[in-house]
Amino acid sequence: MADIKARLSELGIELPPVARPAGAYLPAVQTGKLVYTSGQVPVVDGKLRRTGKVGAEVSPEEAYDDARQCAINALAAIDALVGLDAVTRVVKVVGFVASDPSFTGQPKVINGASELLGEVFGDAGQHARSAVGVAALPIDAPVEVELIVEVDA
Repeated sequence: MADIKARLSELGIELPPVARPAGAYLPAVQTGKLVYTSGQVPVVDGKLRRTGKVGAEVSPEEAYDDARQCAINALAAIDALVGLDAVTRVVKVVGFVASDPSFTGQPKVINGASELLGEVFGDAGQHARSAVGVAALPIDAPVEVELIVEVDA
């Protein structure tokens, strides 16, 4: 795998500090060759970018950008645990979208995370995925993303 930090730099992406957990959990955990991240919300500089439901207060385009930020935050958690160069494959993305009852574009929103992972990891960034609409997310976040990646053990 190529130097992932160099690839992030080429893309103009700087990994943020790992957000402090809001409860009794860890940002990421390794078991065997897999690393699971906790759900990441679109926090930038310690603050949630926006709040609300997608399709109401939050546009699908804003939510796409939020999903991308969630993935960046998840990459930061992986980097802090094992280093991004240890990642050999993105296995799965799980995305939750706080949705207005009439909103059905969850897959397009979570593409913000999926497309970023493809840009960063190339073919190794192709993954299985779930994109789920939910009534609400913690701290009224519009999007939350979890990653599962395979690493060199």
